[in-house]
Amino acid sequence: MFSKQLLDAMNEQMKNEFLSAYLYLAMAGYFEAEDLPGIANWMRVQALEELTHGEKFFHFICDANGRTDLRAIDAPQNDYDSPLDCFVYSLKHENFVTDSINKLMDLARQDNNHAAQIFLQWFVTEQVEEEASFGLIVKKLQRIGDDGNGLLRLDEELALRTFVPPAAGA
Repeated sequence: MFSKQLLDAMNEQMKNEFLSAYLYLAMAGYFEAEDLPGIANWMRVQALEELTHGEKFFHFICDANGRTDLRAIDAPQNDYDSPLDCFVYSLKHENFVTDSINKLMDLARQDNNHAAQIFLQWFVTEQVEEEASFGLIVKKLQRIGDDGNGLLRLDEELALRTFVPPAAGA
């Protein structure tokens, strides 16, 4: 069902999804150390979401009779100059993931792999949401600037995020 090139790219994207989880968990640790438990919670939820994305790739590859290839993940960055710096880095990472998904979709189209295209469409849509979420927080942090009260209010807001696993088949 997969061309060699498409299978390799699917396995690489699976790695990138697990890398994202690892990165956001490291960021949660940064925010915990900065006494911002609400933002740390937001990042932990994001890490769980990315884990489910990696699992989606794992299951799709297996279901399509492909061979999964779990690859090494580099250590993530653990320290940042500020919460804004951390979220700007996160947004750039999400831009990278979006580009990777788009290239994967192009490859699935080139291979006329309709099942992969349908599977990847969920991720194309998801990346619009991911970039919007991170982008909004970047804008809020830019508005907050050095206002400690504003940062604490954002921390309280982001503390409310909970992990909701995707619906079966989604």
